Amino acid sequence: MPDGVVLLDSENSILWANGQVRHWSGQENLSGANFYSALGSPEILGPDFCPFHTALATGTASSSTLRADDHRYFHVHAAPVHEDGGPPRHLIVTVRDVSLEMLQQQKLAAIHQAGMELADLTPDELFQMSVRERIELLKSNILHYTKDLLNFEVVEIRLLDAKTGRLEPLLAVGMEEEAANRVLFAQPQNNGVTGFVAATGKSYLCEDTTEDPLYLSGALGAKSSLTVPLTLHDDVIGTFNVESPEPRAFSESDLQFLEIFTRDVAVALNTLELLVAEKASTAAESVEQIHAAVALPVDEILGEAVNLMERYIGHEPEVVERLQRILRHARDIKQVIQSVGQKMTPVQAHPQPLPFERRPALVNRRVLLVDEDNTVRSAGHALLERYGCVVETAPNGAQAVFMVRNMLPEGGYDVVIADIRLPDFSGYDFMLKLREIMNTDIVPLILMTGFGYDPGHSIVKSRQAGLQAVLYKPFRLDQLLDTVEQVIGVSGSVRT
Repeated sequence: MPDGVVLLDSENSILWANGQVRHWSGQENLSGANFYSALGSPEILGPDFCPFHTALATGTASSSTLRADDHRYFHVHAAPVHEDGGPPRHLIVTVRDVSLEMLQQQKLAAIHQAGMELADLTPDELFQMSVRERIELLKSNILHYTKDLLNFEVVEIRLLDAKTGRLEPLLAVGMEEEAANRVLFAQPQNNGVTGFVAATGKSYLCEDTTEDPLYLSGALGAKSSLTVPLTLHDDVIGTFNVESPEPRAFSESDLQFLEIFTRDVAVALNTLELLVAEKASTAAESVEQIHAAVALPVDEILGEAVNLMERYIGHEPEVVERLQRILRHARDIKQVIQSVGQKMTPVQAHPQPLPFERRPALVNRRVLLVDEDNTVRSAGHALLERYGCVVETAPNGAQAVFMVRNMLPEGGYDVVIADIRLPDFSGYDFMLKLREIMNTDIVPLILMTGFGYDPGHSIVKSRQAGLQAVLYKPFRLDQLLDTVEQVIGVSGSVRT
């Protein structure tokens, strides 16, 4: 049995332990020993810092994670033994070794942090460095983290020229000169693994180079390789290749780690391109361009996290807590973009942006835009965020419902704007669902529709049920802003 099982008394003393626990402790007889002492007095990481006391005091199961000195991690689950005529005095504790999972989580966190630091420069550094110097610094950081964190010694990065389809070398370490300078195109045939990956957008694990017809010689004596696409918003912008002198040297974990790292590499490369593109523009325009590039992907992260939370709520509180952290981090990204974008180019180096009508009532208001059309969702970000709104989007009603429910503990959305014809809801049914989960008769909802298009009389029924406002497409910007302000005023939603 891979898991450990012990029977404890109210003093945390072991009454019985199975062979796995005895193996972990290095002691054959654990009768009477303190549970924590038997495992080397590990540190309690939570979420419950007194799981055994909690289980006995409440009569319900409790769990926690322990960290031992030998870099081992254990997950403990304590269930009270209910005896007749009194409170529980004994616990059945299951112990599972989660070292591999925890170490992988730590490595993922380190990889993500490394990715965040790839192009992390202060405004003064950016101002003083040329584009070439910024690229060289990025290449140096990529190589540093690839070797020290991922433990890959042979690295090749190529960038895709969208016009010619050619894969231009950016970085090559440990590759034969002929291989590093080889002309390759993003084509699935006759261009090696790199060309195949660039053409298909799929990662490729070559376990034995001597048996793989796609492989073209790269590093001297290489026996296996791992190649992943550099992607940005589902578009391939290049490839990242590592090789090893050992056959079958790369695992599925290596593939996962490299795919995560290369996402940050792609973002860092794109950031540098935006720096160049914005050199003659304003700092505000820089923020808008970067924000526009990541707005919908961030919304997709929010949507996926909320969907997962709906599955685990009431079943796996630890998973829900982690997903809530993901949601918080994803929402923080937008604020980070604002600050990073402002640092990219000194404001004094550029002319001031043209003035526009300010709308104080919209600043920091949370808006959820629900529409199947990507263009509409992107436009919502661009238009409303210009006036200080915090915009999130959803492509369908079900995901929007999950997002509204998740936002309620934080005060909810100030306004929800939805198309009258969603893939899974009519405007009227969507309004009724919002009213149910928000537990209020006044739903801050705006429905959008084209003139004359109202299947099922959704607008009429919604107005009769208390709909706040309707926007008829196409509408002007001032109509959108006025309507949002109107609904905020009617709903009485005041956020600080």
